Amino acid sequence: MNTAIKIENLKKYCNSLTQYSRYKTREVYIGDIPLGGKNPIRIQSMTTTDTMNTLATVEQTIRMAEAGCEYVRITAPSINEAKNLENIKKELRKRGYNVPLIADIHFTPNAAELSARIVEKVRINPGNYVDKKKFELIEYTDQEYQEELERIREKFVPLVRICKEYGTAMRIGTNHGSLSDRIMSRYGDTPLGMVESALEFLRICEDEGFHNIVLSMKASNPQVMVQAYRLLVNKMESEGMNYPLHLGVTEAGGGEDGRIKSASGIGTLLEDGLGDTIRVSLTEDPEFEAPVAISLANRYKEREKHQPIKPIEENPIDPFNYNKRKTIEISRIGGANVPRVVADYSDRKIHSQKDLTDIGFTYDEDSDKWYLADTAADIIYLGKNLLPFDCPNGLKAIYDFDFWQSLDNLYNSYPIFVLDNYLIANKKSDELNLVTINSDIFSNDSITKIKNDKTVVLIVETENLHGMAEQRRIFFELLNQEIQNPVIIKRDYRNISFDKLQLYSSTDLGALLIDGFGDGVWLKVDNLISEKESEGLYVKSFIRKTETKEQIINRLLFNILQAARQRISKTEYIACPSCGRTLFDLQETTEMIRKRTEHLKGVKIAIMGCIVNGPGEMADADYGYVGSGIDKITLYREKNIVRRNIPTKNAVDELINLIKEDGKWVEP
Repeated sequence: MNTAIKIENLKKYCNSLTQYSRYKTREVYIGDIPLGGKNPIRIQSMTTTDTMNTLATVEQTIRMAEAGCEYVRITAPSINEAKNLENIKKELRKRGYNVPLIADIHFTPNAAELSARIVEKVRINPGNYVDKKKFELIEYTDQEYQEELERIREKFVPLVRICKEYGTAMRIGTNHGSLSDRIMSRYGDTPLGMVESALEFLRICEDEGFHNIVLSMKASNPQVMVQAYRLLVNKMESEGMNYPLHLGVTEAGGGEDGRIKSASGIGTLLEDGLGDTIRVSLTEDPEFEAPVAISLANRYKEREKHQPIKPIEENPIDPFNYNKRKTIEISRIGGANVPRVVADYSDRKIHSQKDLTDIGFTYDEDSDKWYLADTAADIIYLGKNLLPFDCPNGLKAIYDFDFWQSLDNLYNSYPIFVLDNYLIANKKSDELNLVTINSDIFSNDSITKIKNDKTVVLIVETENLHGMAEQRRIFFELLNQEIQNPVIIKRDYRNISFDKLQLYSSTDLGALLIDGFGDGVWLKVDNLISEKESEGLYVKSFIRKTETKEQIINRLLFNILQAARQRISKTEYIACPSCGRTLFDLQETTEMIRKRTEHLKGVKIAIMGCIVNGPGEMADADYGYVGSGIDKITLYREKNIVRRNIPTKNAVDELINLIKEDGKWVEP
């Protein structure tokens, strides 16, 4: 028993995997607005203006506060910007705005020390507060490593003591892309390296008796971000710490992609009760970030009232490392295949081949051929609606069993059952049978009767308010019983606006995909509200008037799979949200690069406004476009500089030339 408890503690990162419960952290005051403890999840964002432009920064801060930001972060890259924080703060207070301000510091301890005397909180990045990144691999002895920590202590302690004296809070914010060479040399480019980077600084704070601290573990890859936060909580538990968590996916990008990627990472952690404050980083004006963060946070206000889910004694997976659930392959579902996408046409009749254009199938009548897009669905669920032509190759038609068994033409057509009906059915497909299950299935031995039946793909459904946890619990049971049938994750949403569908489904599906669960995804949406549910000034809708519900959902599912790094169907953009350090118009430049490269399936391009995280994040991208001076761009291949100080007007052409040199370019 003691051994089992010890093993489970090694995996612990939240209160419960089945009962929703906020993870209890210590309360930290930022000005007059506390976070952590029993406080609600707080919302924040960051200005994009030049910090030396007092009026512009004040007015943007006011827009952010009115959009819902409870804290506002402002960059202070040098002593001059740090000094001007006082003017910004005075003007805000003069106008009646008491929103707490946070100074964002990277390479400049002197700016941090001055800022800590002015604003309510200082954010430092342990990867570059004392160190400068050179991408050098250094072999340290234990003594040499300890000497490095003493060097950091000497540089860092003055800031800690100022924060303690002035009552200023501190965020120790690790970024995956800016781990120091020292950390990289010892721990590698890993979640553990991210955690240790923060803990080294945190232990110094504790030695100084300073505890007014918030921690963050940001990455542009939601999978890495989730693993790092979980590991951080686990390490804090082992050291008797409980500091509050600031959640965010860094360089998420803009538009629909940025919202989906943010929800996949942030939402996964919120599902397990982690997170005390949120910043959604979008390549857009910062006032558009708060409504997204608010929608994510509000979903958990009544979550603890969900229907009970059977507790789990021991987590059967490693929550800190990715391992895809092993499944058998059935009709190209499961096994080594990428997750499949299901299109739901059960409430829409199909009249001609043109109706499948919405899910990526284009029919050419003259040649009698089908053409498939990169985002073509793999399965179409028709319920009791007959497909009036042969199902195209590359697509499987699924019908309710009672309707399927009456069909004359079964080409590419397969039945879907509830489990009890499958067990007694006289007629089944020899190739593929889909069987829907929910958590009730484990109350008897029915599930074992189809264990490794090489025709059965399971459809996992839930009606629980805490649905992701219930579906995850089903996956745990499948693992424990060594059932390797592929599983399609199905979620139903009713009377929902698109902005909420986008965030909720990205969380519900993304959280499972990030842990290696799911061989397919399926969304059933009844009454999708196309107009904005909220009339708030800063709520965006991404539905085009000409789009059908099926087209919207198909695009959403492929984007969720891409965000979870499970199925790549288009170009990936890693774009920072911009700040006062940014050396070009980030939104305009990102859109310009997107227009010329969005056809390059699987290519990852990072677009960074400055050098702060640029070089590090190149490790997660094929190419980097980074501001290196006024009207100057430096291009990277992964984390390596290949062309320096290119005039901005030529930089996109040079980026494309670099892609061509590597043989990755195709004509649109």
